[in-house]
Amino acid sequence: MKNLRLFLFILAVGVFGILNTEMGVIGILPAISEQFGVTISKAGLLVSLFALVVAVAGPTMPLLFSRFNRKSVMLFVLAVFAVANLISAWTTSFTVLLLARIIPAFFHPVYCSLAFAAAADAAPAGQGPDAVGKVMIGTAAGMVVGVPVSNFLAATFSLTASLLFFAAVTAVAFVATVLWIPSMPVQHVPTYGSQLGVLKKPVVWQAILAVIFMNGSVFGVFSYLADYLNRVTQLDGSLVSLLLMVYGLANVIGSYFSGRIIIRWPIASVQAFPFVILGIYAFFMLAGTQVMLTAVLILIWGITGGINANMNQYWLTTAIPEAKAFANGLFLTAANIGTMAASMLCGWLIDHTGTASVVWGGMAFACVSAVCIFWRTANAAYRTNILLEGGTSHAQER
Repeated sequence: MKNLRLFLFILAVGVFGILNTEMGVIGILPAISEQFGVTISKAGLLVSLFALVVAVAGPTMPLLFSRFNRKSVMLFVLAVFAVANLISAWTTSFTVLLLARIIPAFFHPVYCSLAFAAAADAAPAGQGPDAVGKVMIGTAAGMVVGVPVSNFLAATFSLTASLLFFAAVTAVAFVATVLWIPSMPVQHVPTYGSQLGVLKKPVVWQAILAVIFMNGSVFGVFSYLADYLNRVTQLDGSLVSLLLMVYGLANVIGSYFSGRIIIRWPIASVQAFPFVILGIYAFFMLAGTQVMLTAVLILIWGITGGINANMNQYWLTTAIPEAKAFANGLFLTAANIGTMAASMLCGWLIDHTGTASVVWGGMAFACVSAVCIFWRTANAAYRTNILLEGGTSHAQER
């Protein structure tokens, strides 16, 4: 494709706008609680219900929209997000605000799944994972930039200004898509039945389980990282914020290089992932209150986490090469389920044995993910398929 870099950049901006809308609200929950006169726990529904809807819509909505022109669908989703964010900025009703969050959440997996599929299809042969990794920078940036920027705008100007920022990003992505993204009609239109039929294949469920536990191994612990740094590493608030930013920026770096790593070592990189996570958590337990060692571990962990997102997407789409949009929807659902399940386990461990034990939850998920990964790669036929989807003639496991 001509101007592939611009194409991938616009897709990344679109994904950033979607993730910014999802995650940015975390930084302004206290302001929402105050302005709308609701408790902080009720304001938290804006986050939890959004995530729940994404998890439910992941397999179904991309499937429903898989037959339509990708550009048209992307424009529709970006328009929905822009309008919903404008309504959020000007409403005085918490119920309306909640609806303006829930409705676009249904279309979150539609845009992301189509963006990942479009990036992979537009890339030269064998470079699909690298193209997807570039788009996933938008995911990492949405998680890193959304929270502090929304918090800054709300604190410096107003809650309305913060919510208008969400609308502005999606509006910019909308205009850029109109101007520079070519029409993307679907050449081969698989039936809904044939796409759903892939769920009969054992390899698909092996991949889904691997993604659930791989993602959970990272985000179960990350959900409580601030509390861990405060209580176990004994850092003050400013240092905790700094290290969270380090993690986020490292995530962006990991996303950038993830595709190249997957292309070069399509099987070995995935097989090694659980053991890298286990090693990081083992050193976390040894680090104690050593700030510098903890900072280095967070940097390495952040890079690994950035690689993890692309690796998860790749692992599922190679299991369902005939229905990539549906596979991407399944990836988003599996990733969200993994995050929720691991967060619940890690929260239970904290309640019963203390904050320091949170890493045991991540280690448990990493161990199960290793079993699921090796379960799939034990099948020679699917091992060959992974190598072919990786697209590298030199992708021999070394």
